[in-house]
Amino acid sequence: MKSRSSTGGLVYSTELGRTCPVCRKAIAQCTCARSAVPTPPSDGIVRISRETKGRGGKAVTLVRGLALDAASLDKLGKQLKAACGSGGTVKDGVVEIQGDHCAKVLELLQAQGHKAKRAGG
Repeated sequence: MKSRSSTGGLVYSTELGRTCPVCRKAIAQCTCARSAVPTPPSDGIVRISRETKGRGGKAVTLVRGLALDAASLDKLGKQLKAACGSGGTVKDGVVEIQGDHCAKVLELLQAQGHKAKRAGG
């Protein structure tokens, strides 16, 4: 039988849920995974698009090209969701907001000083 240390350590705990094998903290409090993800390269233009593909016909507003770290991106995503009055998420450097809010998001980002434009149709 293999010991826990040779297989990577504790992966799940009933107290914490899923844990990070590196720092042994709960996934929600893990800082090693967030700091390891580099900021995606950007040309300085924030692109806002609307997408329905793979979402059962429901529209989602996507914001790409933000050259921000993970914490700042989460904060901006939260501000945009609150301003639009809808839900959403931040995945892989892309802010997803439920619904078609392209015009409102474009206006908000330009007011904050970002160079933003509509992308797609």
